[in-house]
Amino acid sequence: AGCGYRAANGGFSPAPPVPQLLYGGKLDFLVFDYLSEITMSLLTAAKARSPVLGYTPDFVSAAMAPYIKDIHRKGVRVISNAGGINPLACAAALQEVAKKADVDLKIAVVAGDDLMSEKENLKGTGITDLESGRQFPKSIHSMNVYLGARPISRALDLGADIVVTGRCVDSGIVLGPLIHSFGWNRDEFDLLAAGSLAGHLIECGAQCTGGIFTDWHAVPDWHNIGFPIVECSSEGDFILSKPPDTGGLISFGTVAEQLVYELGNPRQYLLPDVTCDFSEVSITEIPGFDGGAVKVHGAKGSPPSTFYKVNATYLDGFRATAVCPVGGPKAVEKGKRTAESILQRTRLIFSQLGYEDYSAVNIQVLGSEDTYGPHARRSIDGQGPREAVIWLAVHHKQKEAVEIFSREIAPAGTGM
Repeated sequence: AGCGYRAANGGFSPAPPVPQLLYGGKLDFLVFDYLSEITMSLLTAAKARSPVLGYTPDFVSAAMAPYIKDIHRKGVRVISNAGGINPLACAAALQEVAKKADVDLKIAVVAGDDLMSEKENLKGTGITDLESGRQFPKSIHSMNVYLGARPISRALDLGADIVVTGRCVDSGIVLGPLIHSFGWNRDEFDLLAAGSLAGHLIECGAQCTGGIFTDWHAVPDWHNIGFPIVECSSEGDFILSKPPDTGGLISFGTVAEQLVYELGNPRQYLLPDVTCDFSEVSITEIPGFDGGAVKVHGAKGSPPSTFYKVNATYLDGFRATAVCPVGGPKAVEKGKRTAESILQRTRLIFSQLGYEDYSAVNIQVLGSEDTYGPHARRSIDGQGPREAVIWLAVHHKQKEAVEIFSREIAPAGTGM
């Protein structure tokens, strides 16, 4: 089973990867991963404005609508978590696209991840924040459990051409088609771990084809970067490649960096379907592939835990960020003084209006190596760079206070 994959996040246009995968990938399944934790917050805000929103519209309008006839003609089945917090609305929009294109597609929806009906019950259980110990927030806007791959495989078993989910684990949208294709059982944990590894490696699209590779200078043709394809066997081994005549790079390095991305404990990667051990995974480069390819094997699995991960969003005030270039001698010093002066000025206004202080502030001067902390390298002459950029972010409980901060940024360009 070949699973072509693109990760649709804010950094990529949703259209270019679809034709390269659809026409150059010889696919059985085309899968789209749209959801990060911050995306869930944005989609929650969108649904609050309109009950027909709450999914990622790019999936429908840019990724599917222009190509839906060819997707149908080629028999490629599509799986996506683009449903966000409103998968039914996403499916309805897809149905309209299919109707206009005069194609008959069975669209399935995986629901059950929405836990808002359990909000009051959960409040009474004494749940606290894992890091800060704070009490369960009062202003919860959404709560969604990370579902596994089984509902997806079941929808495919029932003949779905397109499966739309809400919140699920990212790797589940690849593991689901593999379970469906090969009939992997619930207790075949090594196979489930292998399928989850395939999903994990391609869950962020072009990240594993050189998109954020440490040795970025070795990656050609960023403008046409190839998105990954996995070709899996029923034994769990798979080859990771990309369409021909595309940019990017697949190598031991690009794939290994993605392997450890957001992994935590490599011996105990917790998923709803399996607990994965990726500590002995082997990545072998295969010669003769345009743009590179690797064979991956060695994932091990054990039974999953009895728990599910939950993503919750809540209203926690308002935030604004200002980004300001600074030029001239001692630019770093001037940038820090400018940022601190903006904060002092707005705090004076707050005190006059009876507002509380900021909940949090963050000042960084880009170009001074602030992001390196104690490991920063300073210039030899002690003067620092002659140009820098202020990165100033504030957080406040009141929207009006953040608006005051925003209005004080422009005057800093002439009055500081």
